[in-house]
Amino acid sequence: MIDSHIHSDARPDEDFKKMVNCGINTAITCAYYPTKISTSNVLLHHFHKLQTTEIERCEKNGLKLYVAIGIHPRNIAPNHKQVLEQIPQFLENKNTIAIGEIGLEIASQEEQEIFKKQITMADELGKNIIVHTPRKNKKNISKITKEILDENINPKQVIIEHINQDIITDFIDTPYKLGLTVQPEKLRPIDVVQIIKEYGTDKMILNSDSSSSPSDVLSIAKTKHQLELSNIKQKDIFKITTENAKKFYKI
Repeated sequence: MIDSHIHSDARPDEDFKKMVNCGINTAITCAYYPTKISTSNVLLHHFHKLQTTEIERCEKNGLKLYVAIGIHPRNIAPNHKQVLEQIPQFLENKNTIAIGEIGLEIASQEEQEIFKKQITMADELGKNIIVHTPRKNKKNISKITKEILDENINPKQVIIEHINQDIITDFIDTPYKLGLTVQPEKLRPIDVVQIIKEYGTDKMILNSDSSSSPSDVLSIAKTKHQLELSNIKQKDIFKITTENAKKFYKI
C-alpha cells in the first residue's frame, strides 16, 4: 500500500516500522513546518531535510519515501520570494515528485498570489501538485481554490486533499484526483466506505496525513480492513490504497 500524504519529520522511526509491518511500503512526505516561519532559511532547511535525512530514516526502516516540496499557506515567510526562487532547484531531486502541500488556508490576497505562482511553476515544469483544503470555512475556501486551479493548470496534474462529505460534490465531476484523509477530525474508515459506495474509486487516493497533529500511521491499513469487512471489491480496494497513487505520481 501507499500512504500518499504524510509529514515524516514529525514522526519517530518506530512509526515507519509499524507502517511497513502492516503492508504500507511507500509514502509521500509533504512540505509543512508546524510553526510560524520567521525567515525563508527555516523553510529551505526543511526542504533539504525532507530530501536527505527523512529519506534515509525511512529507508533504514524499509519504507520507500518520496518528497513533495512547496510553500504551505501556513508557512509563508516574510521573505518568501527567496523560497519560490529556489523551489525549481529542489524539484530536480530524483525523489521529489510533486509541488506540495500548497493551497489556501484563509484565502488572503497573499495566499492566493503564492498559490498561483506555485501552480504556474508546476504547469511550466510539468509537475503534479498536492493541494491543501482547510478545516475552517472549508466549503467557501475550496470554491476559491477550485476557481484558481481551473484557470491555471491542467487538472490531471492536481490532487485535492482532505476531501470530505461537505465538499466532495464540488469536485467529483472534475478530472482532479481526490485525497481522502483518514485522521481524527477528518475521515473515519467507515466514512471512506460510504464515500466510495456513493462515488466509486476511480478518483480516490487514501492518505493518513500523519503529522504532529492527532494522527494514526496505520489508518490506511485499518481502512483497508474496514473496506474488506464492508464487502468492497478487492480491485477497488487496490485502486484507492495503491494503484491510483502509483499512476498519478508515476512511482
